[in-house]
Amino acid sequence: MAAGSYDCDVVVIGGGIVGLSTAYAIGRAAPGTRVTVLEKEQGTARHQTGRNSGVIHSGIYYRPGSLKARYAVSGAAEMVKFCAEYDIPHAVTGKLIVATEREELPRLHALVQRGRENGLSVRELCGAQIAEYEPEAEGLAAIHVGTTGICDYGAVARRLAEASGADVRHGAEVVRIDRRPDRGVAVLTAAGDIVRARTLVNCAGLHCDRIALLTGDEPGARIVPFRGEYYELARPELVRGLVYPVPDPAFPFLGVHLTRGTDDGVHVGPNAVPALAREGYDWRTVRPRELGATLAWPGSWQLARRHWRYGAGELHRSLSKPAFARAVRRLLPAVRDEDLVPTAAGVRAQAVLRDGTLVDDFLIREAPRAVHVLNAPSPAATASLPIGREIARRALACLGESER
Repeated sequence: MAAGSYDCDVVVIGGGIVGLSTAYAIGRAAPGTRVTVLEKEQGTARHQTGRNSGVIHSGIYYRPGSLKARYAVSGAAEMVKFCAEYDIPHAVTGKLIVATEREELPRLHALVQRGRENGLSVRELCGAQIAEYEPEAEGLAAIHVGTTGICDYGAVARRLAEASGADVRHGAEVVRIDRRPDRGVAVLTAAGDIVRARTLVNCAGLHCDRIALLTGDEPGARIVPFRGEYYELARPELVRGLVYPVPDPAFPFLGVHLTRGTDDGVHVGPNAVPALAREGYDWRTVRPRELGATLAWPGSWQLARRHWRYGAGELHRSLSKPAFARAVRRLLPAVRDEDLVPTAAGVRAQAVLRDGTLVDDFLIREAPRAVHVLNAPSPAATASLPIGREIARRALACLGESER
């Protein structure tokens, strides 16, 4: 490609909150840099960004020093400020993490220590003190994390798109990539459009491993999609804010929890069951090619072999509403089966290594003329502003190298 033949400097694949935050950060860090965002859907925030419970995570769960811990803690404060600046619905509600069984108490105490290592203020509560925050919740002990909040991430994504100054193209599904380290990147969309850029940024979420392979880079992991199923609470007055169980440290999933959203409705969930398609939001959605790719990845079988008991419990709660309700009643005994009204599900883009290890941290890898975001599930929405800056830093460094 000749110097004048580029359509843009950076092409970002994926118009979710991470891709749009990256475009926004590039515009802030290097004004005049031409950025094109390619999003296959007809609008922003159609997948992970718009299908979560809207929680601004505090950062209490994540290993001190990890990208998740650093970016969630700083990102939570930035997200509140961003929402306030642009009049986006949000609230800092705080949340309870409740231990309901004795064997959970050491894990609860470990969370207190982790939270404090991450710079958070955490209040420990005995069982009798839980009612100060959530009168209907019951447990042996709990912790209160004051910096947790809620917001409308779909609205955040739309505002980032507007403020980025990027050329955001919807309905632009990427089908082919020609990357030439000495010249640049050409991206072909399903509509037949070609976008030529100096550098590519892969923020494709559920499809990020496929985009890496199209670029010619082996990601070293594959996305194994997990569906999170939600209910709406028919009696939202039972919950004031956010109520969580003590999570199992072996998994990146936080367990069934209750979240009062910005619309004053209460979301209950999610569980975590294998999805039969990358965008498999129910059991009826099956895409044989995608399912075959998941089953062909050795890590999928290793993961299933290692954690089949956990998976069986999640599957049971997916197929049985009474079983799901029993999980909720551990935290909130007043909830009845009929209080749970099915609502939209989400799918988590979870990277799994060849040996079956669940990638625990955000995973960003660089290659000639490319930056790949290969694992950015929750708390990526919370962390989207600082993680976008980090991706932008790498993309601009890559751009600088290409211009030498």
